[in-house]
Amino acid sequence: MRDGAEPAGRRSVHPLAGPGAHLLVSGGAGFIGSCFVREVLGRRDGTRITVLDKLTYAGSEANLAAIRADPEQAGRFRFVRGDIANPADVDPLVETTDAVVNFAAESHVDRSILDPEAFLTTGVIGVHVLLEACRRATERAREGARSAPRYLQVSTDEVYGSVEQGRSWEGDPLAPRSPYSAAKAAGDMLVRSYVATYGLDALVTRGANTYGPHQHPEKLIPLFVTNAIDDQPLPLYGDGLQRRDWLHVADHAGAIEFVLRHGASGEIYNIPGSAEMTNRDVVTVLLERLGKPWSLVRTVADRPGHDRRYAMDGGKLAALGWQNRMPFEAGIAETVDWFRANEGWWRAIRSGDWDDYYARQYGARLAASTQAD
Repeated sequence: MRDGAEPAGRRSVHPLAGPGAHLLVSGGAGFIGSCFVREVLGRRDGTRITVLDKLTYAGSEANLAAIRADPEQAGRFRFVRGDIANPADVDPLVETTDAVVNFAAESHVDRSILDPEAFLTTGVIGVHVLLEACRRATERAREGARSAPRYLQVSTDEVYGSVEQGRSWEGDPLAPRSPYSAAKAAGDMLVRSYVATYGLDALVTRGANTYGPHQHPEKLIPLFVTNAIDDQPLPLYGDGLQRRDWLHVADHAGAIEFVLRHGASGEIYNIPGSAEMTNRDVVTVLLERLGKPWSLVRTVADRPGHDRRYAMDGGKLAALGWQNRMPFEAGIAETVDWFRANEGWWRAIRSGDWDDYYARQYGARLAASTQAD
């Protein structure tokens, strides 16, 4: 797998760009995956999608309801409940697909600290199962049985670790510092090995911090928005000066599809966001949009291994022809308004075992918290 930038002006077009392609989208009922599915099917270009999703707490068929409600899109859509770590679920689906896009992952760093094993199962074993299915399909393709599937691994900027200065590019060493990012880095390395060893047609994308409608309320932006709506405390880790680059979910999903169709086999592509901001600055924007006071913010003990800053160089993807479309100001306004207008969606998620999780994660921290300056 080459990690350097592609030659200027190089832009291949994969056969997936044609009508009638069939995509297997694992984790397609989750936040970014469901946006990808809605965006692709919404173009009405004949693309068919099968979603494979385990429907853990982070996935919901409600995220795909708009597709089922549209007869034309529903006719090109199939949902299968299953586990990417189970070959019996994966193998028959890969047999009939042109490409696999793997969004499936346990995705919240805080939860990875509480329960690392689940992250390793999905992020390492699950990726291995998908790659093995693609390897066997590729071998049959070489015998003339069918075309070989393309595989795209959806990864994260967190695999680079904390970036004190400058920006990470695709050739930088990986330095994950949480069970979540370590599992994602391991998945990336597995993809790299299957390209080099078996000649798999595979790519990796690494996205920045993603936000937008349908995001699970455990993440910073939806957690603080939904807490603020109910006038509940907002637990801000440490001094709140951790810096993140924010990427709207529609831009993230669009860039993934762009790489799937135009990216060169064996490459890694960073997908940076449109706004690098401290967590404190993000919270300020949210409260202003909601008309809520800063007095809701509580300073709580930081989480272990909390990376100070993420920042990626996006020149390689830009040279391929991609540009983000959503400015942060417009995207965050849309996101806050969506959560205000869809209380039924997030209140259903913040039920059941939510209280137990919230108490484990924030109970002691909030009990010892102080009002943020």
